[in-house]
Amino acid sequence: MKLFDYLCAVFSINIVVGKFSEFRLQLKNIPEGVQEFEYHLGKQFFVNMESADIHDADLTVRLTVTHKHDIYNLAFHVTGTVTLICDRCLDDLIHPIDATYDIAVKYGDDYSETDELLIIPESENWLNVSYMIFDTASLAIPVKHVHPLGKCNRAMSALLRKHRATKIDDEDAELTDQLMDEMDSMEAAPDTPGESQQPVDSRWDALKKLATDSSEPAD
Repeated sequence: MKLFDYLCAVFSINIVVGKFSEFRLQLKNIPEGVQEFEYHLGKQFFVNMESADIHDADLTVRLTVTHKHDIYNLAFHVTGTVTLICDRCLDDLIHPIDATYDIAVKYGDDYSETDELLIIPESENWLNVSYMIFDTASLAIPVKHVHPLGKCNRAMSALLRKHRATKIDDEDAELTDQLMDEMDSMEAAPDTPGESQQPVDSRWDALKKLATDSSEPAD
């Protein structure tokens, strides 16, 4: 986390301190040695963080603080799953998270930061680690949120493809269509010979009807 981001986070946390109070560490009261802390992150944590990508979560955060002399080494380990929205079919996408982040913290005259060291003023009795945790989880999410090939909602994908406006300079359009075609063919075929198809959700029948009606010329 960059210094500007940290300062903004501190300012924001001071405004809504009640939402993130459980993530405050009283560093000066931590004795020398190793201390363990554990947090659970659910949907409300990311709502409070105003996350645009993460819609639900079941994450465990293990924080190890090693205090030696005047240095506090913080080691974060975030594991579990988050719920995203698939860019291709708009269904929920469950994405596994297993991410780590390490930072050393010490007291000094003013705020300062390098890649490995965060210096905070002596006047700061508390260190709120909520934004460090949020960044650790968020950076473990890929830029594109898509199901593995063949796992998308077929009906929704077909409808979106039919109605999306493809720009002339959209270099990914041809690849996207090809992937969707492959996805459709994989989903259309039964897993084993003679296997019957699963019942179709009535909602997708309505979507298919909408797509068909829109393609028919007006009288």
